Amino acid sequence: MKHTLLTLLIAFITTLHTAGQTLPQKIAAAFRSFEAHESLANGVASLTVINANTGQVIFAKNEKLGMAPASTLKTATAAAAYQTLGATYTFETTLSYTGQIDASGTLKGNIIIHGSGDPSLGSDRFPQTSDTLLLSAWLRAIKAAGIRSIDGQIIADDRSYNGQTAPGGWTWQDMGNYYGAGVSALNWRENAVGVNFIAGTATGSLTRIAGTTADISYLQLVNETTTGGRGTGDHVYAFSAPYASRIYLRGTYGIDLKKTIYIALPDGAYDAAYQLHRKLEEAGIRQTSTPTTAHILLLGGNNVPSGGSILHTHRSPTLGELVYWFNQKSINLYGEALLKAVAARTDGKIDTRDAAESLQKFWANKLGIPAGELRIKDGSGLSPENRVTTHALARILTSAKQEPWFASFFESLPVYNGMKMKSGTIGGVLGYVGYQTSGDGTPLVFALLVNNYQGTATPMRQRMFRLLDALK
Repeated sequence: MKHTLLTLLIAFITTLHTAGQTLPQKIAAAFRSFEAHESLANGVASLTVINANTGQVIFAKNEKLGMAPASTLKTATAAAAYQTLGATYTFETTLSYTGQIDASGTLKGNIIIHGSGDPSLGSDRFPQTSDTLLLSAWLRAIKAAGIRSIDGQIIADDRSYNGQTAPGGWTWQDMGNYYGAGVSALNWRENAVGVNFIAGTATGSLTRIAGTTADISYLQLVNETTTGGRGTGDHVYAFSAPYASRIYLRGTYGIDLKKTIYIALPDGAYDAAYQLHRKLEEAGIRQTSTPTTAHILLLGGNNVPSGGSILHTHRSPTLGELVYWFNQKSINLYGEALLKAVAARTDGKIDTRDAAESLQKFWANKLGIPAGELRIKDGSGLSPENRVTTHALARILTSAKQEPWFASFFESLPVYNGMKMKSGTIGGVLGYVGYQTSGDGTPLVFALLVNNYQGTATPMRQRMFRLLDALK
């Protein structure tokens, strides 16, 4: 009884003390408590809080220290895309044919799918972009042109970005998995495919592959995955890289797990050509040559057919719609596609390294952010080599609030802890950036990054939420 009364008394005194503090004092006290936790004995935390109306810094600690931002970097990429391309911007993909169609309906030429970097082509996140719908639309367009057979092949034209690449700094274990899929001018189904496993009968025994969500028989899957214990879940990862023909599946798959595991496609453009090839074959439209890509043709010293007659034009969802899923589901592929699109528009650059420098220059020119505060390697934050300050992220989010596209950007941010904010997570890194209105009605922008913390992510997230509660 005495212990309970003492606890209530301490809580009451703490409440009175907190109520008497100004907002900066309240945040400072919360940060001191957070920073003193043993989980940060060998780590570092940085927090910047800005008054969104005045631009005044309300609180800042370690705000100029470059830290790994993980997926919080996506907010800088998205804001630059809105500013450069516009909220209604769309990517265009065309289906065309070269050569001539003779009286029998034979096309003496090729069918070409030309991409411009759309990250949503073939994705099931939007009703108008699914692979099933697009393949059917392409088949109808080919039939409508009177084509009954093809003395040629399906070519996926992925030249705009020089084929499929992974940004420098991405790790091998990331690149084989769906979230580490490389980017191309012709992305397809987010350059990923699902694998269904059958767990073994005992822990440690090999699993079996029951099937895949699409026909990828042109790839060799080497399954080294073993069965994990009950309740251990998904610890499967794929080991591959762009243009690989063999994918190694490793890790453990829980004995009681029923889940489709998504892995990266080594060449999304080729898969698009392959799936259209299959669709036409099933419809009785034969082709004399196997599907290919512009990248493969050029590697072999062959010319890529140009020109032709357009059969079908597909426009992606608007930039605002793409950014919604980009931030909600933290899709790294979208970040790399948007980064390239922004750099191509501003500097005519398409290489990821050059595009990252263009993004850095964009924010330096717009907000005067020094180069040292935005040392970035990609557009998604997956590279562990990225170094960004919370000061830079908070300023970018503050500037976004003044733009006509802000409502769309704000809507794209997920809700965690009752706050609109983008999260970021890679090994040893957690972060949150976003917006909150304080109890006294002050609109706030914040950026919080933690690097090299000890322990698991869940308790650290809870401590970060308690710190951010000081902004409410």
